[in-house]
Amino acid sequence: MKTLGLIGGMSWASTQTYYRLINEGVQQQLGGLHSAEVLLHSVDFAAIERMQSNAEWKRAGARLAGIGRRLEMAGADALVLCTNTMHKVADSIDQATSIPFLHIGDITRRAIDAGEHTHVGLLGTRFTMEEGFLAERIRSDAVTVDIPDEADRIRIDQVIFNELCRGEVVPASREVLQRIIADQEARGVEAVIFACTEIGLLLNPTDLKLPVLDTTELHARAAVAFALADD
Repeated sequence: MKTLGLIGGMSWASTQTYYRLINEGVQQQLGGLHSAEVLLHSVDFAAIERMQSNAEWKRAGARLAGIGRRLEMAGADALVLCTNTMHKVADSIDQATSIPFLHIGDITRRAIDAGEHTHVGLLGTRFTMEEGFLAERIRSDAVTVDIPDEADRIRIDQVIFNELCRGEVVPASREVLQRIIADQEARGVEAVIFACTEIGLLLNPTDLKLPVLDTTELHARAAVAFALADD
């Protein structure tokens, strides 16, 4: 089994979901008492969030790249960045290390293609919805990406940072996100992407009519496949 290097803590609530899903995936594949070989570096999210808010992306990229190098030196065979938003600095991490970087955008794009979806809705932080680093990774001549209007983007961002990142699940916020997704469906969206590792803490796919592509689940599944693959 290969060792996965997880860069987590953004937030801790979602990182524990990654840890659970990866270990469950390994156990399902191998049975018995098997679990994943994992190295985890969990950051203090407050420091990272300040860099986000101040647009200090180069500094944030250098911080996470340093963590990636340390995980590689400690024996990781691949890196998993346990957050959508910080994939804005994915190139900094990838360029600073020599082991595979499992990019959440590439994995999501494969799931879109497998589902033959041509119009997808994207939900995440304002950085993820507005700055294009994920949408451009999955958009193509065959795939269009819908994001909510500005007022809804602000509301989703508030739910993520003020509630979910603090481990709080508010039923009223679930209804807000369900309404936003219903609006996307009315615009012709065929599937919705949970492009924030915390959204799955609030919404279950069974709460929705549309198919859901949960990037956390897809990313964790791909990590397990890498860890157990025969070279």
